[in-house]
Amino acid sequence: MWKEFKSFAMKGNVLDLAVAVVIGAAFGKIVTSLVADIIMPLVGMLSGGIDPLKKLSFTFREATVNYGLFLQAVVDFFIISFSIFLVIKLVGKFKRKEVVKVEVVETPAPDPEIALLTEIRDLLRAEKQSES
Repeated sequence: MWKEFKSFAMKGNVLDLAVAVVIGAAFGKIVTSLVADIIMPLVGMLSGGIDPLKKLSFTFREATVNYGLFLQAVVDFFIISFSIFLVIKLVGKFKRKEVVKVEVVETPAPDPEIALLTEIRDLLRAEKQSES
């Protein structure tokens, strides 16, 4: 069982996925910091010194609903999604620039006897159709 797990874990796709998860988590932290520490304070300055999203909440009976934090997470999600879209688009441009060699396999010319027989067959068909 250990050997099967080891062969599964060492496959290229599993390792690539693990690296992508780690990089994605780090990238998410960077974008969250960008939104929380740079973009939202600028938006707050433009809106009169208020932090527009984090402080949004309402109290329903004794429960406080902080919907501003949810909106902040939505903004983070859209920025992360757009950033990943741009990275994938950039990688796609690099892949398109790679030269792809395509081998053209030429079919050999048919044997002269086969070509002659094919021509005779086509003439006989045409003659039969003209008689009908």
